[in-house]
Amino acid sequence: MSEPGPLYGGQVWTVDLALSEAGRARCAGVLSSEEETRAGRFLRAEDQARYRTSHAALRLILGLALDADPRRLRFTTGPAGKPALAGPDRGLAFNLSHSGSRALVGLSRQGPIGVDVEAVRPLPDALRIAHGHFAPDEAASLAALPAGQVEAAFFALWTRKEAVVKALGAGLSLPLADFSVSLPPDPPRLLRILGGSPRAWTLRHLEPGPGTVGAAAIASAEARLSLHALPAGWPDALP
Repeated sequence: MSEPGPLYGGQVWTVDLALSEAGRARCAGVLSSEEETRAGRFLRAEDQARYRTSHAALRLILGLALDADPRRLRFTTGPAGKPALAGPDRGLAFNLSHSGSRALVGLSRQGPIGVDVEAVRPLPDALRIAHGHFAPDEAASLAALPAGQVEAAFFALWTRKEAVVKALGAGLSLPLADFSVSLPPDPPRLLRILGGSPRAWTLRHLEPGPGTVGAAAIASAEARLSLHALPAGWPDALP
C-alpha cells in the first residue's frame, strides 16, 4: 500500500469498515488486550466488529505516519480522557470517528485535531434538537433554510461542532451553545467560541462516502489538510 508522503500538517483518512470475515480477523490480531476488552464490552456483535476494525485502521494509519509497527503503538489519555500517543510519538495528534460502515481518522502536527462522521438519516425533529442544544444563531440559521435542506444542513452543522469538541478533548464539559459554526452553503468555519479566537481554527467539510457527512477541525489557523483513503482490502497491509 502506497504512503501519502511526510506528514507536515494534517491528514484525514476515510476507511471502509465493511470487511470480510478474514479481514475482521486480521484487524483483531493487531489490537492490544485493553482494546480487545473494550470491544468485548459492547453487547451487539456489529458494534464489537466496528470497534475492532476502526481501531485496527487507526493503528495502521498511525503506523504509516510514524514508520512503526502498528502492534507496538502505545496510547495514553489526556485530562478529559482524549486518547493520545504515549512516549516520543506524542507530538502527533490524532482522532477517530465512525458511523455505520465508515470511519474517519485525523492526524495533525499543527495542533489538536477532531473528526466526526455521521450516517445521514431522516430526522424530523432536527429543528427541535437544534433549538435545544445548539447556539441561538445556529438554530435560527437552520430554521431559515427551506424545509428540504434542513436535514442535510443539520448533519453538516452537527459534525462541524463535534469535530471542534473532539479537537479540544472537552467532551461534555464544553456546551454546544458556547460556540458557533457556519452552515452550508457557507464554507466551514468557526464563527465564535467562548474564551477563544475563531481565527485560530481550520474547519473542513467532508463527504466520506454515500449517505454520510463529516467534518475535520484543527486548532490552528489555515492548517494544511490533505485527504486520503485506505484502499479496498486494507487489512492485508496489517502485520
